[in-house]
Amino acid sequence: MTRSSRLPKLFCFPHAGAGTSAFGGWPARLGDAALPVPVLLPGRDGRRREPRVTTVRGLFADLLRHHGPPPEEPYVLYGHSLGGLIAYSVARALERTGRRGPELVVVGACPPPDSRTPLVDACDLPDDRLLDVLETFGAVEPGTPRGGVWQRTALGVIRDDLRLARELRRAADAPLTTPLLTVAGTDDPLAGPRVMDGWRAWADGVHGQRTVAGDHHFVRGRALPELLARLCRDVRRPSPADAAPYERQPLLMKGSR
Repeated sequence: MTRSSRLPKLFCFPHAGAGTSAFGGWPARLGDAALPVPVLLPGRDGRRREPRVTTVRGLFADLLRHHGPPPEEPYVLYGHSLGGLIAYSVARALERTGRRGPELVVVGACPPPDSRTPLVDACDLPDDRLLDVLETFGAVEPGTPRGGVWQRTALGVIRDDLRLARELRRAADAPLTTPLLTVAGTDDPLAGPRVMDGWRAWADGVHGQRTVAGDHHFVRGRALPELLARLCRDVRRPSPADAAPYERQPLLMKGSR
């Protein structure tokens, strides 16, 4: 792969029910390492009037319409929770079609496609029971109110995002040959380090694991963007000596933590 001294793009896919606010502080934290590109899915924030996507085909069509084909310059994908499945699925689709893929896929707080997760299985439960499951697994912020405006607006988005996650899991067909790094929160009740270890089976190339302090929402902390900044600096190195940085980088070596 050719390296470039230009700033690589870091495409950021959010967790279920979320817009892009979790990535709001990332430009400052990434500094000159990468240009963050938060991906806003339909049905929320500035796109709240658009129909939400719940199918793989609908997701890919929306991403292509709003973000175009893959960049010619090196880029990285990061996905958090549901976003991790999206990042995997996008990279896998590019591999299948022989198109330029990312230099690296980073998946955070997301159980692997073949694992059983009560959260995805709860997508068709009544509102109160769905909220119980979300709270049990820390998938909503502590103190999230029940009833009222939040439940009428946000819960429908979360439910449809879980339906999308179910379809992405069903469509997962093979390990990635693209380098894959998984990141777990130390106190994540849904996708802790042991659960994230299951991604080994979905990495056919270079694979690494890291753990950062935090629960399911560690995406809002400092450790994750600082980790991604270090990785993106490797991506942009133009020197021939850095032509395969992942193979020598302990952060990404097979089985590393």
